[in-house]
Amino acid sequence: MSIVIVYHSGYGHTKIVAEHIQKGALERSADVKLVSTLEAQANFEILHEADALVFGTPTYMGTVSAEFKKFMEATGSFWYQQKWKDKLAAGFTNSSTLNGDKLNTLQQLALFAAQHSMLWISLGILPKFENDIQLDEPNGLASYLGLMTLSDNAHHQVNTPKDMHTAELFGKRIAELVNEKINLIK
Repeated sequence: MSIVIVYHSGYGHTKIVAEHIQKGALERSADVKLVSTLEAQANFEILHEADALVFGTPTYMGTVSAEFKKFMEATGSFWYQQKWKDKLAAGFTNSSTLNGDKLNTLQQLALFAAQHSMLWISLGILPKFENDIQLDEPNGLASYLGLMTLSDNAHHQVNTPKDMHTAELFGKRIAELVNEKINLIK
């Protein structure tokens, strides 16, 4: 089983999220690679051979980063061959604001996966409530389509611990679903 996490990280925050997704996935799988969008474009074969692809990008101006968009457009050279058909796919995004139109970014990632005929994995982690008050974790940003995380750019700090916990849970979920799919095929 092979999972490749393809990401662009302008300031390092999104890469840290990718590392935490990888950490969670490694609890269920031995083969989880982190690949930047530039590395992916230099060797698409790594992605073609994977069982699942996880796409990550910061949300800039309400959409995927320009670097991630370049990666998306570069896949047009083999899109018509549908090399990723029926692979599992998931996505995540990070920004410095609670909303920042991150949902639009996740929708773009899901649509990108759909154009490649991939099967989308939702976050699958419900927010937790106690006495009708939503807790900070897991899934403190209450996202469902994919993982949303928050970074503190004012202090140049990385993402909050609660989001990193959710990222690890998401990585576990992705790996478990990849394992289930592989076992069904056997």
